[in-house]
Amino acid sequence: MTSLDGPSGNIALLIDADNASAAHFDPVMTVLAELGTVNIRRAYGNWSKATLKSWAALSIAQAIEPQQQFDLTKGKNATDMKMTIDAMDLMASGRVSGFGLMSSDSDFTPLVTRIRQQGIPVYGFGRMNSPEGFRRACTRFIDVVALAEAQEPVVRKVAAPARAPRSDESKAAPAKATPPASAPAPATAPVVKKAVDDEVIKLLIDAYDSVKRDERGFVLLGSVGQLAGNRSSFDVRNYGYKRLSDLVQAIPNFITESREGGQVWIKRVS
Repeated sequence: MTSLDGPSGNIALLIDADNASAAHFDPVMTVLAELGTVNIRRAYGNWSKATLKSWAALSIAQAIEPQQQFDLTKGKNATDMKMTIDAMDLMASGRVSGFGLMSSDSDFTPLVTRIRQQGIPVYGFGRMNSPEGFRRACTRFIDVVALAEAQEPVVRKVAAPARAPRSDESKAAPAKATPPASAPAPATAPVVKKAVDDEVIKLLIDAYDSVKRDERGFVLLGSVGQLAGNRSSFDVRNYGYKRLSDLVQAIPNFITESREGGQVWIKRVS
């Protein structure tokens, strides 16, 4: 088995349609596109339910393979079992170098743990109120609500068209013609930055303390990020940032410095 390495990996996106919103699919695909090619897209659920209509429509437009699973017994989720079996089959095939999992269901924690034991990363996409054990089990766990908010466009009000002149007004001297104003371009919603948890700050400080420093006390941010990523499933997108360097710059505990080649170095100041 190979681990996901750069944007050339083959990713399988498995969707718990009973537990995930179709409105979050596009932001999730944007993230996964940075990691590899999502050649396998499967959504699991009981498609006879009215609640899955949005997923049914999306499956046609986005080449998502619907996986039907009836509710065989009330209170038992056969969908989870089917999804788990498929994930294990895909892992055993050797064709997948990474998994995306859209769900907030902690029942998938053993599955995530088993896949990662094989050296394959699992990127979880769910809500931050998901059980902590499930979030920590993932290689990265990304809050779909924060992700969607970061990409939501702002809808501007378009001015109402000018009214036609009355008959008595038309006798007045004609005004100079002005070219029609072009419609304003849609704006992008400002990304909402969230306060960084003390736990994440401590994680970065511990990683910084573990990395060899230069003569001025600076360390390479990439080395800090790698150590922190090996210990935690946190993702900078959960706090409204696109890069780790942006998040670190917002923390008063560190100062950053850009050096030759675009490398970012950081130093702890408190």
